[in-house]
Amino acid sequence: MCALNYIISAGTDVGLKKDVNQDSLFVRVIRAGNERMVLAVVCDGLGGLARGEIASAALVNAFTDWMNSELPALTPGYIEPQLVRRQWEAVITRQNGLIMDYGRQNGIRLGTTIAALLLTDRRYYIVNVGDCRVYEITGELRRLTDDQTVVAREVALGYMTPQEADADPRRNILLQCVGASDAVVPDFFSGETKQNAVYMLCSDGFRHELTPRELLGALSPDELTEAETMKLRLARLIELNKRRGEQDNISAIAVRTF
Repeated sequence: MCALNYIISAGTDVGLKKDVNQDSLFVRVIRAGNERMVLAVVCDGLGGLARGEIASAALVNAFTDWMNSELPALTPGYIEPQLVRRQWEAVITRQNGLIMDYGRQNGIRLGTTIAALLLTDRRYYIVNVGDCRVYEITGELRRLTDDQTVVAREVALGYMTPQEADADPRRNILLQCVGASDAVVPDFFSGETKQNAVYMLCSDGFRHELTPRELLGALSPDELTEAETMKLRLARLIELNKRRGEQDNISAIAVRTF
């Protein structure tokens, strides 16, 4: 595959109800020799717990530290998926312990979900804990992650349909999160990076009030050829969520490959 280029954009909003935006985001194009890569991270601090913004920021910072200290040793060329998986699981396990220790010292409980994506010329690598999502958008919308929620587990077991899950009042109940679970088992995904595609990461607040058709229509790679257009499209989707009554923080990152 030829060397890929990228355009990136991100947007976040506190939403209609909360006083603090507990989401944390990071996205950067990384240059390594002749190759460019993108690291993107979305963390959603838990609104039902105290100081979710501290937990989400700590985890984002841990992944940027990994980018600066470990990623250069993995490049250039092909990166072994299992190596990335082991390193990211180690980052998450360490942060889970540190966040729990912080909570004990301050007499509070705090936690965060995460979806992180590394895009290279050949492959993408994803780690996920909780219900942030990563999508691949070409001529279709394809979800690359699985929600770690009670209702997602019920759907997987055949006890309810996806439509029932979307309307279920338990849809936000997580099976695990970083900082509030004794042990965390992240999901890891890897696949071939596509040219002329959009990779979108989002917190759950970005997607509750939007349909797959709306996401596909707004974020089609044929329409997103400039960073400013991507920024405007994300902003419009955030405002549409708010007009439809979304109460949660709302965050998304888009990466367009060329």
